[in-house]
Amino acid sequence: MGKRALITGITGQDGSYLAEFLLEKGYEVHGIIRRASTFNTSRLDGIYTDPHFPSTQLHLHYGDLSDASGLASLLREVQPDEIYNLAAQSHVRVSFDSPEYTTDVTATGTARLLECIRRMGLQTRFYQASSSEMFGKVREIPQTELTPFYPRSPYACAKVYAHWITINYRESYGMFNCSGILFNHESPRRGETFVTRKITRALAYIKHGLQDKLYLGNLDAKRDWGYAKEYVEAMWLMLQQENADDYVIATGETHSVGEFLEEAFGYAGLDWRKYVVDDPRYHRPAEVDLLIGNPAKAKNVLGWEPKVKFKELVRIMVDADMTQLTDQLSGKIKTQHES
Repeated sequence: MGKRALITGITGQDGSYLAEFLLEKGYEVHGIIRRASTFNTSRLDGIYTDPHFPSTQLHLHYGDLSDASGLASLLREVQPDEIYNLAAQSHVRVSFDSPEYTTDVTATGTARLLECIRRMGLQTRFYQASSSEMFGKVREIPQTELTPFYPRSPYACAKVYAHWITINYRESYGMFNCSGILFNHESPRRGETFVTRKITRALAYIKHGLQDKLYLGNLDAKRDWGYAKEYVEAMWLMLQQENADDYVIATGETHSVGEFLEEAFGYAGLDWRKYVVDDPRYHRPAEVDLLIGNPAKAKNVLGWEPKVKFKELVRIMVDADMTQLTDQLSGKIKTQHES
């Protein structure tokens, strides 16, 4: 009988890729989704439409990290072998506008989940989605598992708490808790308000003559960008080890937002400078200037290293958004013609 996994944040970019990955490995996958008035499970559609995935092994449950009693009931019902805590208010800029909500879900929500596990005595393996944003105003270059944190946003502060409470429960109660300090990881499933996807989606509209300008913030910020589909394997590998530990997951390369623009627009045969406009609304009150991770520990212990590098990642995302928009326009034209 296969293992049983519970994923919080299963409807997000990472959650959907992780669900597919685990299903392929024979897991019974349970996911927590928030109740909404509209469907928010589109990233999981492929699991139900692709016969390659055993969709009968996927089970979705309504719940929220702000509801401790609901979490306890769900854990009691599912009895998972592994828990992947990916849920969060994950948009850095939004966290400045909603610091209390970000803290309640991202920080306190992790504590609620860990305390439920502890009180119930579950012998489960726990993965916490930590973030490179915790390094903030970086103390050393590149950043490792031992680099001191200097968070520069409410989101990053919340992630620092969640990271340390995960370690504290591991050391205090002997729980198998791991934290993956993931640097920026992107894909065609990235939310449209995140800068990389905002760029590739806008590029498709500009290329088709449907948009004139793209409004962005700081173009000099440098990030270590990897492919989300590859990063979920590292999450799983952490929970397969003999001992629980924490790992930086990154490519070891850093590129600016401006470089992302150059690569994306250049790939489409356009000059980004003709379309991009600086907008103060998208500048953070406190900026993180440079992030670059050292994934040596993950390579040495987990046997994990990234395969998709920067240029290929950008092109994967541009191609996906171009194709998506072309399909949408073809559908519209077809519908109008038939009517």
